[in-house]
This record gives sequence, structure tokens and C-alpha cells, in this order.
Amino acid sequence: MKNKGLLLLLGYLLFSLGITSIVMELVGTHWYFLAWLERTGRLMAFVLKLLMIMVGVLLIVFARTDWEQEKKDSSE
Repeated sequence: MKNKGLLLLLGYLLFSLGITSIVMELVGTHWYFLAWLERTGRLMAFVLKLLMIMVGVLLIVFARTDWEQEKKDSSE
């Protein structure tokens, strides 16, 4: 996979932004550049932040998976 580093970076960014935005919401602050999420409503903003976290984790897992080794293991 030639975009492994880019996928890892994007996954870590989505994961960390999602986690920190949920924690910051509990404290009463928010990221300025994610303020558009709050305009959709509190529940929808929370769901979108959870979705950011899940997509980030999936990107990290997919980027770190050795697909060639998986093919060899499944064919045996």
C-alpha cells in the first residue's frame, strides 16, 4: 500500500480530534474550526464526533494491516 503514511496520519487526526472534541464538550469549550458541527444540534454533533473516532480507528487498522501476509495466511 503506497498511501500508508497518509492514511495513518488522517486516521490519527480524526481519532484525536474526535476524542478531544468530546472531552472539550464535557468541559464546556469546543474547537473553533469544528463549530459547524454544533449548528446541526447537540445529538447530531455528538454522533458525528463518534463517527470521526470510528473512521479514524478503521483507517489506522487498515493502514497497519499487511494485506500480502493476510492473503498468504488465508490461502493456506
